Amino acid sequence: MTSGEPVPTFGLTHLAIAVEDVDRAFEFYRALFGMVAVYRDDGLIQAQTPGSRDVLVLERSKNSGQMIGATGSIAHFGFRLREPGAIADAAAKVAAAGGTVIEQGDFCPGEPYLFARDRDGYLVEIWYELQTSVDPVPGTRYP
Repeated sequence: MTSGEPVPTFGLTHLAIAVEDVDRAFEFYRALFGMVAVYRDDGLIQAQTPGSRDVLVLERSKNSGQMIGATGSIAHFGFRLREPGAIADAAAKVAAAGGTVIEQGDFCPGEPYLFARDRDGYLVEIWYELQTSVDPVPGTRYP
């Protein structure tokens, strides 16, 4: 690799958030997205969406002064829908999982979205995005 080339990665792979109760937090994401606990330790669950290589790490806060659910410099994190018509089901599942939909609409025709608060107060975006010119092509091996 030369200095002008980017570092080869598989892209952003995980996000770790501080939560009050890891089991309660996991149940929200399991109920909403079907996430599976792929690793558990004392005060920590790594959850993965079946069929993907993402990981959401739920960590019990170790700092009593830490504001759980406070976004700091991260405004939100998102999950991309496979089909645009799934947005209504997503909104219903947010409520059923104990979350709150706070905004719903379309970024542009064909790209519905919603923003919801999870049970710890994190802002989660669920949206459908039309293909872009840099999306991976199924079956293509990338360097």
